[in-house]
Amino acid sequence: MRRIAVVGGGLAGITAALQLADAGCEVVLLEGRPKLGGLTHSFERDGRWIDNGQHVFLRCCTSYLGLLDRLGVRDQVHLQPRLDVPVRSGRRGGVGRIRRNGMPAPLHLGPALATYRWLSVAERVAAVRGALAMGRVDRTAAETDAQSFGSWLAAHGQDARAVEALWELIGIATLNARADDASLAVAATVFQVGLLERSDAADIGWSLVPLQQLHGESAARALTAAGVAVRLRARVRALDAVDGAWAIEGERYDDVVLAVPPAEAASLLPDDAVDLPAGWAEALGSSPIVNAHVVFDRVVLDEPFVAGVDSPLQWVFDRTVQSGSDPAEQYIAVSLSAADALIDTPVAELRDVLVPALRRLLPAAADARVKEFFVTRERHATFRPAPGSGRLRPDATTALPGLHLAGAWTATGWPATMEGAVRSGEAAAASVLTRTAASPGSSAQPSVGDVVL
Repeated sequence: MRRIAVVGGGLAGITAALQLADAGCEVVLLEGRPKLGGLTHSFERDGRWIDNGQHVFLRCCTSYLGLLDRLGVRDQVHLQPRLDVPVRSGRRGGVGRIRRNGMPAPLHLGPALATYRWLSVAERVAAVRGALAMGRVDRTAAETDAQSFGSWLAAHGQDARAVEALWELIGIATLNARADDASLAVAATVFQVGLLERSDAADIGWSLVPLQQLHGESAARALTAAGVAVRLRARVRALDAVDGAWAIEGERYDDVVLAVPPAEAASLLPDDAVDLPAGWAEALGSSPIVNAHVVFDRVVLDEPFVAGVDSPLQWVFDRTVQSGSDPAEQYIAVSLSAADALIDTPVAELRDVLVPALRRLLPAAADARVKEFFVTRERHATFRPAPGSGRLRPDATTALPGLHLAGAWTATGWPATMEGAVRSGEAAAASVLTRTAASPGSSAQPSVGDVVL
């Protein structure tokens, strides 16, 4: 039986460890933090469970949904029966909606674009043309990766208002980058797979419980049941090649999966492991996310979430039930992606900007009292999907036998989402099992149930 070390207990590492254990490998998972879940975790504050970020998924996130099934927690998420995004303006009253009908793609979004109140009639017509053109983009081409999403939008008749009120409304939250700063290839993946190829692909899902319960705690149970040895507070500081195997803290492993952030992976990888330019991790970079948490003394949002235009707010979520808050109050979480300009802004300054913006976006909050306001920050929330970043994203299989990579930043073709993380874990497990099957004397063969590509 081959002995495998999975370094990192986020969604990528959890996925790889489970698939390898299910395939009959002896697996040890090493996580430097005191709990599993990686960047999708929760903490307790004054009797409330607070998620570090507001993570949603789409129906097209089939690998992530498969992981939830494997963890036995599919019943702890809600998935919209039909895409419906309420969009409010910070300057004008009323609600616009991006929602689909029952027609096949791409006709399922036609009526929504034709009646979207935050664009002029001319902008709506241009948006439909832009969406059809987006469907024809070759997202696998190197020249597509080298082009910026913003330049493509400008070349296809999308003015500044359409970019703000439509394209970036979706793009910033999924890419963690503004259109001018994002690769067209990654943006095309979001819009083609998420909105244009299947009518139900963009139906939105979210957790009904704290993320720590959905991911970390359920993963701990599933991994233990699968026979994985889970070691927390076990930060890996060195990786050594020893006689055709790998050693970590003096323990020998046939294969190692590094499911850690790019900078950490770069520090552990031998120089000849990946065919990437020097300084690749720094060049890939990272993009921050800021979350503002506001507790009002009454209900101010009567929907699970709302998106904002004409406002410093992007997406606003009701997290009252998930946090265990008093239902007489309402706990609102504001997610601010691509937050380079805000990551170091003091809490008091953020409050001075965001609370008035909430009152403008949510009429019911106009005279509601703010009982609490605090901020969480993820300085390195995702890799930065800049034009040309595709060449800095390595495959799961490295140049060194027995050494494999996982993480949403690897070459999944997806942006840094929960789906991308799970897909990377699947790719790493497939890489291990392919090598295992090819090893001399090995009778192991990866089966359809073992490997999901």
